[in-house]
Amino acid sequence: MTSEVGPNGEQETRRGFLRYLLGGGLVASLAAVLYPIMAYLKPPQQAEVEVTSVKAGKVSAMEKESGIIVRFGNKPVILVRNAAGEFRAFSATCTHLDCTVQFRKDMGLIWCACHNGRYDLNGRNVAGPPPRPLDEYRVIIQGEDISISKKA
Repeated sequence: MTSEVGPNGEQETRRGFLRYLLGGGLVASLAAVLYPIMAYLKPPQQAEVEVTSVKAGKVSAMEKESGIIVRFGNKPVILVRNAAGEFRAFSATCTHLDCTVQFRKDMGLIWCACHNGRYDLNGRNVAGPPPRPLDEYRVIIQGEDISISKKA
């Protein structure tokens, strides 16, 4: 039977070094496999697109008491036409948990499906958990064209 420790402690030192080397290699191998997987699962950051105004459509294409979602750079904006024919535009992102809101003709308001948040057609929060009103955008009508821009 051989002894675990040599006369000068060499055997244990070699064995410890080999354990350290093999353990480090195993950790490095796991990192080499896991890092690309984690990098793939995390979406890349998109730079914020600076937009000052967008065309939302034609006046004749939008009936009274309706609403549409329009892309304003990276963000959604909701354009609403009320019963009187006036246009209003608001951020389509709920102020509670950033869900996208929608116009509900049957309720006569802007509604968030996530937690039943409700906003009137002036963007004010009237029911549910939203803590503040929707951010308002400016609507510009030039002839038949509808444009939306940031409020000054």
